[in-house]
Order: sequence, then C-alpha cells, then structure tokens
Amino acid sequence: MPGFDKTGPQGQGPMTGRGFGPCGGGRGCGNGNGYGYRRFFTQTEEKEMLQQEAEMLEQELKAIKERLAQAK
Repeated sequence: MPGFDKTGPQGQGPMTGRGFGPCGGGRGCGNGNGYGYRRFFTQTEEKEMLQQEAEMLEQELKAIKERLAQAK
C-alpha cells in the first residue's frame, strides 16, 4: 500500500493487492479483523479481477527485470 493511505496498489482500494502490507491476511484492519462481512463475486467479476491482477504482476515483473538489467 503506497503511502499507507488505504488506496491499495494503483489506487484500486484496500485489500486489492497481494497481502504483503500491514493489513495482509485480513487481520488488523479492514472489515472487522477478517470476520463478518464477505463479498461473493460472480464468475465474470472474478475473471476481471484475475485479469487485472495478472496485468499488475506482469508490470511488476517487468519493473524487476529492468532493475536487474540496470544492476549488471
């Protein structure tokens, strides 16, 4: 979560990343420490979310590869 302002990666909202931040795993913040509220997604919504996550991971991998190339 860049800036710890609850905007999530690329401003997409909280709990939209890979869970590496201080709120990872749903404990300590969010909706009641991981209990109670839970949203169920349709198959179309899940597919769109997975596509967005894949794009973010590809961008992250590209950035890592660029940094590795600069380090040589």
